[in-house]
Amino acid sequence: MKGLSYKEAGVDIDKEEEAISALKKSVLFARDGIGAPLKSDFTGLIDFGEYALSLCTDGVGTKLLIADVMKKWDTVGIDCIAMNVNDTICQGAEPIAFVDYLAVEEADPELTEEIGKGLEKGAELSNMTIIGGETATLGDIIKGFDIAGTTLGFVKKEDIIDGKDLDVGDHIIGLPSSGVHSNGFTLARKIVDESEYDYHDEMDFGVIGYELLKPTEIYVKPIIKALKNYDIKAMANITGGGLRNVKRMNEDFRYVIDDPLEPQPIFEFLQEEGRVTDEEMYQTFNMGMGFCLTTSSKISEEVAEELGGKVVGEVQEGNGVYHTGTDLEY
Repeated sequence: MKGLSYKEAGVDIDKEEEAISALKKSVLFARDGIGAPLKSDFTGLIDFGEYALSLCTDGVGTKLLIADVMKKWDTVGIDCIAMNVNDTICQGAEPIAFVDYLAVEEADPELTEEIGKGLEKGAELSNMTIIGGETATLGDIIKGFDIAGTTLGFVKKEDIIDGKDLDVGDHIIGLPSSGVHSNGFTLARKIVDESEYDYHDEMDFGVIGYELLKPTEIYVKPIIKALKNYDIKAMANITGGGLRNVKRMNEDFRYVIDDPLEPQPIFEFLQEEGRVTDEEMYQTFNMGMGFCLTTSSKISEEVAEELGGKVVGEVQEGNGVYHTGTDLEY
């Protein structure tokens, strides 16, 4: 029987990339001087004199539907902040402020209080202030709720991390994820919904729904500390697209992952129940590596130990990402 894929579940990564490209073609205006755009990838950077300001916006996605099923909403605020700040730090920017946008089907004080708990925790983990937000009741448009937010960060222009200093032979350091994080849930939900199991079922690794709801790891504090102490050349947040994100550090190199981090048991469960191919798993989910960075080989082991990660691979000549454990190339 043919296995499930992200595309068949409703999300076509290639088509999404085409849609984003089409949007970018229509958004061409850029001001000069203060506020002018600077080259960036994971987050938007604008000129602010000696500094660059970073703006990043993102949401949680269909993970929220599992929160509704489990009646557990106190961690999705962490996810919302994590999805923003983990992109922000990829360019070397430190998050300093956040605004959220919460759209609900109907006003529900219990729901908003629980969401607020997660936002508060996420802000604390990011050392960032929530300076405001907006709540809208949109019963004619939305069923349930949706939450998104925007992070403001800053970095000295001379300290922007953009991968320009990468060299062949540099090492790739992988940092563990906390689980599925906040990507690939359209496929994850389809797998569970079509399986013999329920979100409330207890497995060897825990209750399925609670395992899927584990909040996204926030890497801000350790990364900001590392940037002050080590020469970090490039970074990537492993979100939608899985291993494809690694090459966003600098597409002029080949990234060989030859000693990957171990995926958590939830990924094995999803792959087995959905009969999902290795290729699909590694281009949909983080598979145990939520963030990666590159340094020279001389300091890589020290940096990896400092950050609680490990050296997972090497930068080589060529293009793309090669995963030796599954013989996959992206």
